[in-house]
Amino acid sequence: MNFPYQFLMENMQIQNNLIDGAHKAGIDKFIFLGSSCIYPKFARQPLKEDCLLTDSLEPTNEAYAIAKISGVKACQAIRNQYNKQYTSLMPTNLYGYFDNFDLKSSHVLPAMLRKFHEAKHNGHSPVTLWGSGTPMREFLFVDDLAEAVIYALENNLPEYLYNIGTAKEVSIKELAKTIQEIVGHKGTIIWDNTKPDGTPRKLMDVSKMKEIGWQYSTELKKGIEKTYKWYLENIDTLKTIRL
Repeated sequence: MNFPYQFLMENMQIQNNLIDGAHKAGIDKFIFLGSSCIYPKFARQPLKEDCLLTDSLEPTNEAYAIAKISGVKACQAIRNQYNKQYTSLMPTNLYGYFDNFDLKSSHVLPAMLRKFHEAKHNGHSPVTLWGSGTPMREFLFVDDLAEAVIYALENNLPEYLYNIGTAKEVSIKELAKTIQEIVGHKGTIIWDNTKPDGTPRKLMDVSKMKEIGWQYSTELKKGIEKTYKWYLENIDTLKTIRL
């Protein structure tokens, strides 16, 4: 929201350099990673690939979404015009090792994990979270995305766009309670309703990817446990980098 120009231009410059460079270098297979935010804010749930560009985007991340959509369309154009295997994978919300835990720039899951951890070590003080807690979200462990990318590289994907996710959703309140339990925080949770909720629901339809042979394997609780273990093992290093 605060840096739309940078999100739009930097993402487009990065992806354009990679896509065009690969094409000019004669690379016949290319996997482009996007985001579920490319789909319209109020698209019919679960989100199918064919709802792309059917309505307006979520305003809070519109610049990033537009950049990603241009990458999807560039890969589709190369695929159609030059008969190359340029495929776009659209992951749902990701989490896991090496995430960004900075409270000003991180996404919801790592931000919650850090907040509950610090509150636990501050006498189990209250934790304030944004919004109402009612929006529904889907989360994919980073190892599962890595496996999806490998699968896409090793197999022939007949279409240009595939959703990557779990097809399971959880409310932000449920997510908070799960993280609170895993971290061991015993304090109260305060919901700040003056902050935005964002898109009310974002669930991916992953049937296309499942039909060609790939599906996720890490359940949410297990993935959060792995992430928190990694966080604890690397917290001193993280503090010197960006916490």
